[in-house]
Amino acid sequence: MSHHEHLKFTRRDLLKSAAMAGATLGMSGLGAPQEMEAATGDERYLKTPKARFQSMIGMKFPALSKVRVGFIGVGGRGTSLLGNFLAIDDVQVTAICDIVKDHVSRAQAKVEKAGQKAPALFDQGERAFESLCRRDDVDLVVIATPWRWHVPMAVFAMNNGKHAAVEVPAANTLKECWDLVDTSEKTRHHCVMLENCCYGSNEMMVLNMVRAGLFGELTHGAAAYNHDLRRILFSKESEGLWRRSEHLDRNGNLYPTHGLGPVANYMNINQGDRFESLVSMSSPAKSLTFYRSQHLAADDPRMKEAYKCGDLNISLIKTARGLVITLEHNVSTPQPYDRINLIAGTKGIFRDYPPRIFLDGQPGGDEFVGIEEFKAQYEHPLWKQEGELARKLGGHGGMDFIMCYRLVQCMREGLPPDSDVYDAASWCAPAPLSEMSVAKGSAPMPFPDFTRGRWKESRS
Repeated sequence: MSHHEHLKFTRRDLLKSAAMAGATLGMSGLGAPQEMEAATGDERYLKTPKARFQSMIGMKFPALSKVRVGFIGVGGRGTSLLGNFLAIDDVQVTAICDIVKDHVSRAQAKVEKAGQKAPALFDQGERAFESLCRRDDVDLVVIATPWRWHVPMAVFAMNNGKHAAVEVPAANTLKECWDLVDTSEKTRHHCVMLENCCYGSNEMMVLNMVRAGLFGELTHGAAAYNHDLRRILFSKESEGLWRRSEHLDRNGNLYPTHGLGPVANYMNINQGDRFESLVSMSSPAKSLTFYRSQHLAADDPRMKEAYKCGDLNISLIKTARGLVITLEHNVSTPQPYDRINLIAGTKGIFRDYPPRIFLDGQPGGDEFVGIEEFKAQYEHPLWKQEGELARKLGGHGGMDFIMCYRLVQCMREGLPPDSDVYDAASWCAPAPLSEMSVAKGSAPMPFPDFTRGRWKESRS
């Protein structure tokens, strides 16, 4: 089946039958822009301000016959995303930006190899992305850069008439969350966070099962980003040039969205429920110091760094409807990869890593069963149709391609995005809120209502 023959889903259909980026690489060595504000003083953004513009909830993309994409940041992550977008019909990559000239040249060759004409190239300094965003042949700007540049770039893109697709986390502070929300509403352009884990085959199938009522009335979930990144954090290239610095002055959950996004979809967050409060605590910061003692030379300048972020951060989130979520972050200790991905209710429970299900009254006694027997009935149609190509392309098991394909599909068919700026802000907010809670001895912190009261509405 050609990619021109698209499945027809509304946002509601997709979330009824399933649900949005990997660890950010790209624009290596880029520093923090001067206009970035530190987390200090972020508490004044806890309160929800009055709306100044119309909500973006349910706002449809203008239907496009061809989606023209510009990329800011084509390091490891950006290059991977580029390959996924190039594999989708009716996508034209028109512009590439990175401060590393070799990255730009590599991306250009990739575009031309895919049979497209050479894109416009921008590599002259850290503000070169502004020229890309001003072009009139770009509909969507994909941002895959170090975290501290995500909001300035997304805001600039929207202010210049472009939709923004931002790698995770889309924002690091509450002020940044509100900047994205306010700019999206003001400009009437979408800001979508590229949360690929929402598009995993397991996550989309489990969402189908939740919508079908297999787990009954939901009561709790669990999410995590437990990933041994010590080697990457101390690398002298790519993320090692900037990501370790986040551990120097922050103590909380630095990377909440991979685990939280799918659980938020299961629970209908921002469309029937919302995150209401959070408490958080961190363990001591020990493991990065130990790791470098085993792997770095005694005269390495990094030996003088003092790490603030605890090895393990655990947060508890309560929703307005009383549901509970445990949320973990640990990138500093030796361990297997685990996002937990748990959802439970009155009729049963799903746990991932490995994936398994227990439903009340199932045959075989009190033992988990595998998920394969549910696949025929509950696998999402996007995976049924596009799964073979997605797995062939790779990208976290194929979820990256499904994410990119679905975003382009929404733009071509004039649908609202599956996740919008309110989801991006809500899923990122646990980072600054956990920092505040830890600093206050695990005091409860309220979530801002980024939807300004519209979370009670279903989305059709």
